[in-house]
Amino acid sequence: MLNTILRVLGAALILIAIVIIAKKSVSLPSSMDVKKKPLKKTTIFGLIGAGVLCLIASLAFTIIPTGYTGVRVTFGQVEERTLNNGINFQIPLIQEIVLVNNKQQDIKFNENTISSETSERNTVNFQGITVTYQINPEKSAWIYANVTNYEAGLVNESLVASAIKTTSKTLSPNDCTNRSIIEPKAKDNIQKSLDEKYGVDVVYVNKVVINNASFDSEYDEKIAKKQQAQIDYETQQIENKKNIEKAEADAAVLKTQAQAKADAMVIAAQAEADSNKLISDSITENVLRNRYYEAWDGRLPTTIVGNELASSILINAIPDGSSSSSSNTATPTATPTPTPTPATQDNGNTES
Repeated sequence: MLNTILRVLGAALILIAIVIIAKKSVSLPSSMDVKKKPLKKTTIFGLIGAGVLCLIASLAFTIIPTGYTGVRVTFGQVEERTLNNGINFQIPLIQEIVLVNNKQQDIKFNENTISSETSERNTVNFQGITVTYQINPEKSAWIYANVTNYEAGLVNESLVASAIKTTSKTLSPNDCTNRSIIEPKAKDNIQKSLDEKYGVDVVYVNKVVINNASFDSEYDEKIAKKQQAQIDYETQQIENKKNIEKAEADAAVLKTQAQAKADAMVIAAQAEADSNKLISDSITENVLRNRYYEAWDGRLPTTIVGNELASSILINAIPDGSSSSSSNTATPTATPTPTPTPATQDNGNTES
């Protein structure tokens, strides 16, 4: 900006001097009695000198803005040192400082279609490719000296097309149309190609955008059928899973019910056993004696079966001819009932 102001100012001063000289050189008509004022040469030379100085001053320095670096060229010879932002001086008419853009730049390939193949040898076409790249500021002088037309040809279409073709051949058809998969891989391959061409850390690839990836109509039909088959398969799998889960739930319910029934039976059996044990524990000699007395009709037994009093069977005669028997488990010393004297016969039985 300052260079432009000095150039405009210098040109304006020189132009004013020329106008003054031209005006003084014009002769006035004889009818006009006007005396010509003498032309002051110092004023003219001062204006011209100031204009020339402004022009020279505008060529003596260059201001490098943010996002750019400078490359000093002396008689066509490029210096290896890169100039940083700010004011940088140069010898007028001998040296020149060239600006190199180090900001992120987009290069678009919209006119031509890049045709390639997938890993399954299906033809795929890519369109609308944009590559965002950035020049390493430390390599600005090298790029200016070694790359012809670096502003337009640093990242060229043939390099990008080759990298994208290499990428697509490693991917399935589904991945070739998935931007989240193909774009990062294409970026890595483009970066690799640039590193092989210019060297490492010269140009950085920040992003790759592929707006469109398409197949031929026949393949699109195959893809549609395949996708539909996949959808049907997944739907059937979901239905099968639901049926399995339902069957497992029903089996769990039946198992729970059977377990509950078995537990109930165990509880009932345990309760019955506990009850029987309680009854068994409650039956004592006194209880049996009392029950015997309650059942005795007052008549003495007519027959005793057995040799021991503790385990003998008493048989009483009943008027209708039948007999009744009772078991006496009480010990002889605890029974107050009088015992009849048995009579021994030849048949081995004892009768009263």
